[in-house]
Amino acid sequence: MARAGAPRSPGPEPPRRRGRQRYVEKDGRCNVQQGNVREPGRYLTDLFTTLADLQWRLSLLFFVLAYALTWLFFGAIWWLVAYGRGDLEHLGDAAWTPCVNNLNGFVAAFLFSIETETTIGYGHRVITDQCPEGIALLLLQAILGSMVNAFMVGCMFVKISQPNKRAATLVFSSHAVVSLRDGRLCLMFRVGDLRSSHIVEASIRAKLIRSRQTLEGEFIPLHQTDLSVGFDTGDDRLFLVSPLVISHEIDAASPFWEASRRALERDDFEIVVILEGMVEATGMTCQARSSYLVDEVLWGHRFTSVLTLEDGFYEVDYASFHQTFEVPTPSCSARELAEAAARLDAHLYWSVPSRLDEKVEEEGAGEGAGGGAGADKGQNGCLPPPESESKV
Repeated sequence: MARAGAPRSPGPEPPRRRGRQRYVEKDGRCNVQQGNVREPGRYLTDLFTTLADLQWRLSLLFFVLAYALTWLFFGAIWWLVAYGRGDLEHLGDAAWTPCVNNLNGFVAAFLFSIETETTIGYGHRVITDQCPEGIALLLLQAILGSMVNAFMVGCMFVKISQPNKRAATLVFSSHAVVSLRDGRLCLMFRVGDLRSSHIVEASIRAKLIRSRQTLEGEFIPLHQTDLSVGFDTGDDRLFLVSPLVISHEIDAASPFWEASRRALERDDFEIVVILEGMVEATGMTCQARSSYLVDEVLWGHRFTSVLTLEDGFYEVDYASFHQTFEVPTPSCSARELAEAAARLDAHLYWSVPSRLDEKVEEEGAGEGAGGGAGADKGQNGCLPPPESESKV
């Protein structure tokens, strides 16, 4: 049995007691696949985004094919132009002016297509001014080649600089914890940034994913409920320079208001946390996601401190980032805890002598020597309880 206050290493995750499928993986990937899409042509209306969303091997394949097929297409046209004009039949005729000098076959036409589209211009094969169809074809290939080049280079640039790669250096604690903060039960998790360049305008959100049934009998399998992490107070706006513990206070507006420790362990839900911000180096918006199942919520734990003050700077020890330790925490629900605190406050309030009691005490002290009426009002200058008054 672990003693209170001992750090808890995350270690291997405990086996899950139920086969719940995650809605969001720990690394932020969403376990949702679009099936039975009857209008796949919609993806072609936004071809740029479709290519940017492809896997790397497919993106590289499309990149190579876009250039290779364009070169082959225009190379075949250059060969057809030379064949149609009879240039291939007058290769050794010095008096004949071809459309393209030194174009003696399909391979030469293909090389000339590459030189034209990439503006290499080796000078051995060159178009002549006696070929108006060749001049029109040259202009067409130059324009279309520039469009293909801009489109594919733009796709590769977006693919390389996608902000979701920045999310890989934003880390979430492996577990969430429930413990007391300022006398109130709170659900907490920790976030951190591994890079020295910061996330600007960072904000945090949390959602509870749980099945529910409406009053009309409608079943909602993945109902989303907001968990307040400081939206009203501005605490959801983070200055993420060092790891921060994000807290959700379990109050009357929280879906965990009536959940005790035992009830929480029997529940079935998923907490999805979303961190958004702007990458300081690129100015692009970045989003990092993670989630916590029931088995990953530790009741009665607190996070180990990772920040220490060194000589002139603060040091963050990420080796302890996921570690927690046990703290004394009531097992009752936040509602029961609030009701108990209210009853205690009421008891303390009625236990404190009022000004009327003090006045009666002064009167009793003045008349106590003669055994007057003040002696019948109670003992030690206090008003008698309602039971003694009824007996008199």
